[in-house]
Amino acid sequence: MKYCSAACRSHGVNAKDLQLETTIVSLLDKRARESTICPSDAARAIGGEEWRELMEPARRAARRMVARGELQITQGGVVVDPSTAKGPIRLRRAR
Repeated sequence: MKYCSAACRSHGVNAKDLQLETTIVSLLDKRARESTICPSDAARAIGGEEWRELMEPARRAARRMVARGELQITQGGVVVDPSTAKGPIRLRRAR
């Protein structure tokens, strides 16, 4: 398992984290190749009423996927470093 940071490594990866990763891939697969999604889309898809509790886990899942070269995180259409990104982010397939 490739972790995005020491904090991610110390948290570990559980079944919900893996489900978030799978959901991110699934959501992107349903959209045009150039499209992006918000981490909240994945959190909402599996979290129901408690989706807000899954926002940081969804962002961690995205950062792990970036570390593996599967995703890019953008802000304003520009790829950003996931370890320093603050505020709203978008997820897209790696290009």
